[in-house]
Amino acid sequence: MRRNRAPKREIPPDVRYNSVKVQSFINRVMKNGKKSVAARLVYDAFDIIQARTSQNPLEVFEKAIENASPIMEVKPRRIGGATYQVPMEVPPDRQFALATRWILAAARGRSGKAFSERLADELLEAANNTGSAVRKREEAHRMAKANRAFSHYKV
Repeated sequence: MRRNRAPKREIPPDVRYNSVKVQSFINRVMKNGKKSVAARLVYDAFDIIQARTSQNPLEVFEKAIENASPIMEVKPRRIGGATYQVPMEVPPDRQFALATRWILAAARGRSGKAFSERLADELLEAANNTGSAVRKREEAHRMAKANRAFSHYKV
């Protein structure tokens, strides 16, 4: 185990939209260190969103992340031989991490078309408060609500 928590790394903003969140999303899409491929996929998905909705794709992306971000989640806490699911508020950086993870998992889980089209579809669905990522958030909220009785335990 570490003595200290590792410092947060500074992520530079992306080149097209000058947004740290978009760059972080590109880093999450990246596989095997191929950042240029990941950036092309994300920007292609943004272009598809622009063509379909004629809205600013950055605003659609922000809305999708906001809609897929959980506010509450449960964490297991062991007390006297029993493990309780204790509801906790989710910090903003973890909200973003979970939302991106769920959106990308849903996009990768779709079948058929190219990845940029699947990603565009998933971002549009999340922006409209539908889709797999939003369903995952609702599931996390349901779990937290069901376990409200254990909220007095601290994690």
